[in-house]
Amino acid sequence: MDSKYIINTGENREFLKKNAQALLDFGRQFPSPGGSSYYLSGDGTPLKDRNRETWITCRMAHVYSIGSMMGDAGSKALAEAAIRGLLGELKDKKNGGWYAALTCDGSIVPSKQCYAHAFVILAATSALLAGIDGAKELLDDALKIYDEKFWNEEEGLSCDTWDTEFTVLDDYRGINANMHTVEAFLAAADTLKEAGDKYRISAGRIIDRVIGWAKDNGYRIPEHFTCDWKPDLEKNRQKPDDPFKPYGATPGHGIEWGRLICQWALSTGDLSGCMYKKADEYVDAARCLYDRAIADAWNADGAEGIVYTTDWNGAAVVHDRMHWTLAEAINTAAVLFRITGEDKYAKDYACFMRYLDTTVLDHTCGSWFHQLDEHNRLKETVWPGKSDLYHAFQAMLIPYTDNAVSIAKAVHDMM
Repeated sequence: MDSKYIINTGENREFLKKNAQALLDFGRQFPSPGGSSYYLSGDGTPLKDRNRETWITCRMAHVYSIGSMMGDAGSKALAEAAIRGLLGELKDKKNGGWYAALTCDGSIVPSKQCYAHAFVILAATSALLAGIDGAKELLDDALKIYDEKFWNEEEGLSCDTWDTEFTVLDDYRGINANMHTVEAFLAAADTLKEAGDKYRISAGRIIDRVIGWAKDNGYRIPEHFTCDWKPDLEKNRQKPDDPFKPYGATPGHGIEWGRLICQWALSTGDLSGCMYKKADEYVDAARCLYDRAIADAWNADGAEGIVYTTDWNGAAVVHDRMHWTLAEAINTAAVLFRITGEDKYAKDYACFMRYLDTTVLDHTCGSWFHQLDEHNRLKETVWPGKSDLYHAFQAMLIPYTDNAVSIAKAVHDMM
């Protein structure tokens, strides 16, 4: 195995550093005149006929805030542009919160999404750490609206989608938005310190619920729920490749949850109010999630890669390989190796690194191919082009940063 794929080697560190910089270089054309993010094409040029999504704008603000802290020339100005977009054209100044997106002609895309609002929190925390103007205002507004509209203190979970005016709440409940809520809440807790303790506690409440559902389901996490939080395991069985709510289990999410659970457990001193009383027990749950996902999805059909979805017995349903699942596999394998010292996670990491370099990295146009088919050929039904940098960029940093804090805080503390 080439040493550049092996964790803790100088060659691997250099490989990640080089590719982190290449990603920053690839995405520099994202800002629209108003600051909201264009969706990027395969070569990094803006696709100006597509919606300018709030969640993509947030992700780019997050990435370039980190780039600024790393000393990348030009990153601060790009982060500033995205924050202006979130404080300006994407913000609903009448009803509060943030629009889902703007169309190419500037029209509003209706609804208020928990998923997008979680990313506003993440963007604001990263920008605040990077010293970006307006970040504190953005974070205060984002936490206030999230607490009022999305977080349910009684349930210890977040709802999913409102109408634009925040008058009608959709009955659907989803675990993906709650996963990114955990990420956002941990970032808020790291950034706000004692003032953010309540968000670390709330993140733990979500995690406890998710681990409970996972244990009841063979560590394949239910993704879709009714309004009273009953798992809807059959949702979209007849449309298994739905781009937003696919049928079955999503192994990449099981892997991603594993890393977030580890981060939460390592960051939390008092576990007395939690399902388990020791951090090691949460790490064990994270390992179960990761191990199940890799067993089900990696090389599941004879070709390298992680299949997108499986049924509830672990058989592949949608065989496409999404770039973000590989990014999260890299992250979680590295984190579990650092925590446990077990060689199997280092071996997984090396396999993922080699697959990234030989198959998923676009060595001609830059960034990563976002969607490949079961034969690892380019496919663009869900992810045409290369929308943003978030998953790929984080995967170039997380393997060598503090596993107990959010990535922006880890980079901030290293500089």
